[in-house]
Amino acid sequence: MVVTGAGSGIGAAICRRFAGPGVSVGMMDLDEAAAESVGKEVSASGAEVRVFTCDVSDRSDCEDAIGRIIHQFGGIDVLVNNAGITQRGPFTENRISVYEKVMAVNFFGSLYCTKAAIHSIMERKGSIIVMESVAGVTPLVGRTGYCASKHALHGLFTSLRCEIRKSGAHVMTVCPGFVATNLQDRALGANGGIASHSRSLVGRQTTPEQVAEAVYQGTLKRKPMLVLTPMGKVGYWISRLAPNLYERIMTQQFRDEISHLSSR
Repeated sequence: MVVTGAGSGIGAAICRRFAGPGVSVGMMDLDEAAAESVGKEVSASGAEVRVFTCDVSDRSDCEDAIGRIIHQFGGIDVLVNNAGITQRGPFTENRISVYEKVMAVNFFGSLYCTKAAIHSIMERKGSIIVMESVAGVTPLVGRTGYCASKHALHGLFTSLRCEIRKSGAHVMTVCPGFVATNLQDRALGANGGIASHSRSLVGRQTTPEQVAEAVYQGTLKRKPMLVLTPMGKVGYWISRLAPNLYERIMTQQFRDEISHLSSR
């Protein structure tokens, strides 16, 4: 299997959960030291591990890493597109470069890796797993760039699932809510630097390990989509059945953050 953003958070937890004797794990991450550290843990389970330094926003990096993984492991059965970044800031103040960066990592990174791996996955009737977000199927104020990238992923990969279904390959989209990772510590602010203002939370945060377990079970069952956490499921269904109500509730839940952003 191959996991992007494998050096921390959900990616690292997925590597640990899927690992075991006879499993080959290709860990892709921009932070080589972090990936190597997690790789030692994964290797202890009996898995064969290879770490590949990769900036997923760089097409040639992705193609090179995926190509080397296919060469070393003989193919790819599972690709987990997990690498991502987020941003917090009002649309009126966000620099265009913030949107370009978020799309480059979240959307194009997944596109590049999937495009490079698709023939191997189809030949092996494997699975493509895409870490979206509840924000990929609903709106979220103050994060227009993040939502745009996740909505784009949803459109791309649900359509791809239809295209490759007859080959026996599968696509599963995963929509977590708030997860306790370091993603928010690196969130981009409106000016492209690290965001300094606090963020709003709705409901209890889940753990990377809980997400990894859900992904593991969903992959075995070949689920088309996972919406995680009770709050995430409630939000998903309200947004589907009563979108105007959802927008009002969500905006109210984030009122303090919105007020802070508007008062700058």
